[in-house]
Amino acid sequence: MKVIDLLKENAIALNMSPSSKQELYDKLIDLHCGAGNVSDKEQYKKDIAKREEEGPTAIGDGVAIPHAKSEAVAKPGLAAATVPSGIDLDAMDGAPSNLIFMIAAPKQGGDTHLEVLSRLTVMLMDEAFRKKLLEAKSVKEFLKYIDEKEIEKYGAEDAAAEPAPEPQPEPQPAKKVKLVAVTACPTGIAHTFMAAEALEQKAAELGYEIKVETNGSGGAKNVLTAKEIAEADGVIIAADKNVEMARFDGKRMVQTKVSDGIHKPGELIEKIVSGTAGVYSHKGGKAADTESDGGDGIGHSIYKHLMNGVSHMLPFVVGGGILIALAFLFDDYEINPAGFGTNTPFAAFFKTIGDTAFGFMLPILAGFIAMSIADRPGLAVGFVGGAMAVAGTTFASLVNPDANVVSAGFLGALFAGFVGGYITLGLEKACSKLPDALEGIKPVLIYPLIGILLMGLVMFLFNPIIGALNTALNNGLKAMSGASKILLGIVLGGMMSIDMGGPFNKAAYVFGTAAIAEGNYDIMAAVMVGGMVPPLAIALSTTFFKNRFTPSERKSGVVNYIMGLCFISEGAIPYAASDPLRVIPSCIVGSAVSGALSMAFGCTLMAPHGGIFVFPVVGNVLGYLIALIVGSIVGALMLALLKKPLGEKAGLKEK
Repeated sequence: MKVIDLLKENAIALNMSPSSKQELYDKLIDLHCGAGNVSDKEQYKKDIAKREEEGPTAIGDGVAIPHAKSEAVAKPGLAAATVPSGIDLDAMDGAPSNLIFMIAAPKQGGDTHLEVLSRLTVMLMDEAFRKKLLEAKSVKEFLKYIDEKEIEKYGAEDAAAEPAPEPQPEPQPAKKVKLVAVTACPTGIAHTFMAAEALEQKAAELGYEIKVETNGSGGAKNVLTAKEIAEADGVIIAADKNVEMARFDGKRMVQTKVSDGIHKPGELIEKIVSGTAGVYSHKGGKAADTESDGGDGIGHSIYKHLMNGVSHMLPFVVGGGILIALAFLFDDYEINPAGFGTNTPFAAFFKTIGDTAFGFMLPILAGFIAMSIADRPGLAVGFVGGAMAVAGTTFASLVNPDANVVSAGFLGALFAGFVGGYITLGLEKACSKLPDALEGIKPVLIYPLIGILLMGLVMFLFNPIIGALNTALNNGLKAMSGASKILLGIVLGGMMSIDMGGPFNKAAYVFGTAAIAEGNYDIMAAVMVGGMVPPLAIALSTTFFKNRFTPSERKSGVVNYIMGLCFISEGAIPYAASDPLRVIPSCIVGSAVSGALSMAFGCTLMAPHGGIFVFPVVGNVLGYLIALIVGSIVGALMLALLKKPLGEKAGLKEK
């Protein structure tokens, strides 16, 4: 159904200046009633309010599309209003809304409102179109702009039939460029679809065909078929998470970040069309010779491989670590200090399960790092290397069973993961000249047999070196005291707030989990308290310094109490993104203070996650609470000092 079919002249109000959101919505509901779309005003008003409670319908860029399915709707319809001065409708980007469309859809009317919502959202991404609507001098002009844009975007098949022009002989057109693309962001909500729309708009502008698959939060949509991929001249992957890649083997490809799909669609398309993009090879599961637009440099690749290992390792660390911590909590130290954690059957039950889960940590880390590098053939090679790093086996231990064996630990597992991945890649390259008849036995015989053998040889040689380095590092950490330990707490706590879930945050967290495996529990305590501070500092600041924040920011601030107490640093990201120069330094200082105090108070933590839920297993829990509270208050006060009151200029009146 067309947008223009649902919007009548008597359902449009231009140049409004409502004093509140409710006044605006009441006017739009009255327009619906006047156009005969709504039969029960009060019921429809309740249904709109119920939908608004589920989340804001202001989508950003000045646009809001409130909507509801309701028994009170007599027929599908639209009401529209322009508010040149803007009004706060809790938009995702924090900006005021000035172009509002309200959709009325019958309760049993299928997905009419979703179809219209989809069309409106896509059309309203065009800034020039939005500007035209806001500047419309009359209702007829407003409708004319919508009709023109809809025909331009979705074709004339929706418009009234017009007499066909006399056929004119035309030269045979050249073959049209066909492209396919995949967009995906970690959350799969906004950026996925914005990148898709940007690529589609730019391709249409350049006269190319494109189909974009979106891997959003609801799963893959507009999925590419084998035929479409085969016919395409090239592939654009604008994604910040893994997508199914084997289907693109042999296609010209550009791989990049999802943000580049939004901001650089023309550059990405040009790389395909000009032939400068590389050809993707999925032989043995490895991507090779692929043009990357800045998203896969050496540093980014190392980080991506490491995070693949860490993300698979964390469930074992978190689950096993908390169970081990519970074993110590429920045990009686006085029975046998040497066997603390297993002195009672109840404690031994938790300890046995936790140790089993924890024992998989380093092999899993190494295995999935190798798998990220060389895909499935690298998994077994890396896993064996990680297990050998834990065991610390050397040639000396083979000759003399009584020889001192030192585990290579976390460093050894990292080494094994990367070496195992590249050993597998080397094998794949070495075997590429073998007859095609042997293709089937490579992944099941050649790669695992030779790969594991070579991995074992490497670990026998390097385990003594890495083990000595690992021991020196752990001894150095244990020997730290006083100022040096507090300085370490400052650094680790601050790192947790630099990017809140990004590389710095993950580096500090991985360091903390590695320290747990080596028995250094104070490091994890400083890391977790540092990660809890950013959301709590935001929450405190929005509570006690309300005039520094928009209504939507204040509303979301309450949620940050929960996220901070649960050790979810990402709760502060929306605030950091909207005002990084004030929010990030405040959070870093607050986290650094908490990390330093945690170290100064001698706090320890055996569980690698959990927030307040694992406080019972914190060593010196009172000191830990003080560190958390002081750091959060410092961060909140600094943020309040750096941010200026919004005042009347922002159109925000304190209530």
